[in-house]
Amino acid sequence: MLPNCLVQKKVLHPFRKQVGGTILAAKLAKERGWAINVGGGFHHCSSEKGGGFCVYADISLCIHFAFVRLNISRVMIIDLDAHQGNGHEMDFSDDKRVFILDMYNPGIYPLDFEARRYIDLGVEVKSGTATDEYLTKLDHALEVAEKKFDPDFIVYNAGTDILDGDPLGRLKISPDGIASRDEKVFRFARERNIPLIMLTSGGYMKSSAKVIADSIVNLSNKSLINMKSLLTGQAL
Repeated sequence: MLPNCLVQKKVLHPFRKQVGGTILAAKLAKERGWAINVGGGFHHCSSEKGGGFCVYADISLCIHFAFVRLNISRVMIIDLDAHQGNGHEMDFSDDKRVFILDMYNPGIYPLDFEARRYIDLGVEVKSGTATDEYLTKLDHALEVAEKKFDPDFIVYNAGTDILDGDPLGRLKISPDGIASRDEKVFRFARERNIPLIMLTSGGYMKSSAKVIADSIVNLSNKSLINMKSLLTGQAL
């Protein structure tokens, strides 16, 4: 019911820019070890259809790009958005080159029980889960994932909709908990010398922007990323 030019300019073009950011992040991560796209992470979109504010399947596109152009052979998706990543789960349902760790609230959208069959390591965190329990479950999940799969590339979907007060995620993770979560995933990749891209994905409160910024500063303070390279244009 809206003019196509308006939909393209205000909705689809910004989405495509974020998809391009995810692809660029993959290239930079392969070269330099890490990259962050402050956007992307459209994990409800598959190659066949969109869903849940996700129009383009940037995660799937990025992984196929990595296989074809970056000489990557094994990818681990660490999806820590509050919602199940049903899009990439459907796209890689029969692809043993991709291992999916999905930690999600099972009582909220998308309730895609078919896609859940294709999660290699699923961790359910129910509504109301608080920071300490969440981080303990994440520690255990990363330990298990390491034993099950040996990736040479990691796609980290780092939604902030797990924040306490987020109207869609319904979890109770503190801002410091978000920083600790991100630190754990980056440390997991760094200690194993695995290139990693981070996508900021879902987050439905204004405070999410500051939480993301503070987490990135924390990663720099812990020497898990090099912020000087950001200032000199050497990485994203």
